[in-house]
Amino acid sequence: MVSIFSNTHNRSAKAYKNILGLFSLKGINIAIGFVLVPLTLNYLDPTRYGIWITLSAIFNWFSLFDIGLGHGLRNRLAESIAKNDIAKARIYISTTYAALALIFAAIFLLFFITNFYLDWTVILNTPKEYEKELQLLAAFVFFFFCMRFVTDLIGTIALANQEPAFSQLINVSGRIISLLGIYILTLVAESRLLYLGITLTAIPVITSLILSVFIFTARYKNFRPSLQLVRFSELRNIMSLGIKFFVIQVAAIIFYQTNNIIIAQLFGPAEVTPYSVAFQYFSIATFIFITILTPYWSAFTDAFTKGEFDWIKKVMRNLRLIWLGLLLFVIALFFSSEWIIQLWVGDTVSVDKGLYLVIAMYVLINAYLGIYSNFQNGVGKVSIQFYMAIGLAIFHIPLAIYFSKQYGIMGIMFSTIIFGIFQIFIFHRQYIKIINHADTGIWAK
Repeated sequence: MVSIFSNTHNRSAKAYKNILGLFSLKGINIAIGFVLVPLTLNYLDPTRYGIWITLSAIFNWFSLFDIGLGHGLRNRLAESIAKNDIAKARIYISTTYAALALIFAAIFLLFFITNFYLDWTVILNTPKEYEKELQLLAAFVFFFFCMRFVTDLIGTIALANQEPAFSQLINVSGRIISLLGIYILTLVAESRLLYLGITLTAIPVITSLILSVFIFTARYKNFRPSLQLVRFSELRNIMSLGIKFFVIQVAAIIFYQTNNIIIAQLFGPAEVTPYSVAFQYFSIATFIFITILTPYWSAFTDAFTKGEFDWIKKVMRNLRLIWLGLLLFVIALFFSSEWIIQLWVGDTVSVDKGLYLVIAMYVLINAYLGIYSNFQNGVGKVSIQFYMAIGLAIFHIPLAIYFSKQYGIMGIMFSTIIFGIFQIFIFHRQYIKIINHADTGIWAK
């Protein structure tokens, strides 16, 4: 891997250093995720764990209400840094902080009022005995969920500055403290969803908030936001790209989050657990590839802004070679899945072999697709990805329900696999057009 990534270009050297840092930090992050599963199952039980996963999935829908501002900021900020326009960068940062704070304050207020009239036992298909606990849990968790979208902007700034490892360090810090909190719960507290939810959502937000204050007074003092620099007129510039990312986020949320809800409704909350366990098992492969891809989004922005297309071609070629290594790794994961899952969670969860297979296929297809979508995101030409996302958003839920009824839980992945293969061909064609300066019409947007 060193021979693939090391070269004399400063951008490549920076990306390579961040990849090494990301592997260490994301390795810690994914290890935390693997430890959390048996620890949480031990604190709760498969049914309560399934309820928590499903509730989290529902709340993640509200991430859509940032209308792509985070991703829009990342690209505009990276462009400003490439042009050394720090004054413009501070305006973008200040405006995005102010806009997200107002948006999510309004969303929480609406949710707080609506929550009194929601029956979460019906929404989550759970017994009535959970009603009061779920209503209180929803209020607390949603409050910190909204705060997270503001405090996490510090990570977006690090990404735009081509420092994804630093962004990951902030995230890992909160998760480590959360893990410690869950461990303490298992020792001293009774089994309650409320305690778990507050621990997993409040601690990362508070940690990120404290770190942001220190970072803006030291490492990123040149990017420090200010109320005096808020320019809501600049939202159009951020949102012109951000609104497309918003729709793409909709499609991602529909896939990642509605699958849990569909399973809970068709097969019961307890069946969410084996799907979640299998998905997290293969997430180690996704983690490896995303770790490699992460530094290149903003690096592509920098290279494209400066017209360095030869560098882009070399990186894309190397990423496709690395994907072949990922293919072999996923095959190894598949054939050792039963043994590793048994070692990981014991007899608590039973996963069908067919579910392992379709998730492995999805991981490989999504990783290859990620090479091209990462390039599209970096150069800001995401209109085709935008329209593809609309198609996925429309057709995924009915197709997932249909295939699930025909083939069981594993059928829920079929529509995304089919759609992903189609996207690969289209995105590859757009890349060729852009890199050869032959992109016109929809291909250039």
